[in-house]
Amino acid sequence: MVWLVAMTSRQSSFCRLAAHGLWLLGLALLMNASARPANHSSTRERAANKEENEILPPDHLNGVKLEMDGHLNRDFHQEVFLGKDMDGFDEDSEPRRSRRKLMVIFSKVDVNTDRRISAKEMQHWIMEKTAEHFQEAVKENKLHFAAVDPDGDGFVSWDEYKVKFLASKGHNEREIADAIRNHEELKVDEETQEVLENLKGRWYQADNPPADLLLTEDEFLSFLHPEHSRGMLKFMVKEIVRDLDQDGDKQLSLPEFISLPVGTVENQQGQDIDDNWVKDRRKEFEELIDSNHDGIVTMEELENYMDPMNEYNALNEAKQMIAIADENQNHHLEPEEILKYSEFFTGSKLMDYARNVHEEF
Repeated sequence: MVWLVAMTSRQSSFCRLAAHGLWLLGLALLMNASARPANHSSTRERAANKEENEILPPDHLNGVKLEMDGHLNRDFHQEVFLGKDMDGFDEDSEPRRSRRKLMVIFSKVDVNTDRRISAKEMQHWIMEKTAEHFQEAVKENKLHFAAVDPDGDGFVSWDEYKVKFLASKGHNEREIADAIRNHEELKVDEETQEVLENLKGRWYQADNPPADLLLTEDEFLSFLHPEHSRGMLKFMVKEIVRDLDQDGDKQLSLPEFISLPVGTVENQQGQDIDDNWVKDRRKEFEELIDSNHDGIVTMEELENYMDPMNEYNALNEAKQMIAIADENQNHHLEPEEILKYSEFFTGSKLMDYARNVHEEF
């Protein structure tokens, strides 16, 4: 009996310690999360509900300079350099294999085989990799369209889409469908209603004339991926300008573009991240977006900047990417340089670049 009481006492103490440990762990995670500003997302951090992702326009578009919310695409250079091989250089990859893979890419970009990459060669490579992202989006769109077109008639109405969207948010699909069919008021929270209104505006834009609120597979692609349609790209630019424009003149000044996002930063690490964010946006505004350098970005300038198939932009990006690693200042990229700056091009730091360059090449 004494043994049983002691055993019970030890178990109770252990449970209290475990609960206290979990509470401390949760507090630490909460503090860490609050210190990270919302404007810093990357490919390895993005995760969401799969069903919702299939039918919602993504916040992130591969090969496009800005996110849907107007934040800089932190993975842009890796996306246009690696194309659909983005996952081949994760941090867990074996360094020797990654170095060889990087040198294989170098050889492909180096079309004239002079062991150095020119801006023109990099430009052509960027266009090729961007096209890969386009093809991947078309391929995924076929699956996503099938998910919202269960009867397979090749058209999706706004009401059909709305049912699927609300079902992905946890609502009963049959009840929602019945309510819409009977023209009853939908019982959704304010946030969901706001998302629906935004999606409906986007749906109208994707619906090519004559407007019938029925989207074909191609129109649904434009709905999900505005970079595939000139009209939808214009719409995306208007949305971004609307969100950042503080004085209502439908263009962006430098202070408006670099303004910190809503949210407080609670420690120095978070403040440093935001400081870097402002610095990066200032550089992007002054060097790339504001093409006539008058201190104002118009919708046309922002649209040209965001167009992934703009060859002039691709050349500018090529020059910028080469300049990052061009240590000998010869305006070309060489094997030693690309290995040394591998983190910029691939997201992974490959050590011992100089010692291994000739072997890997």
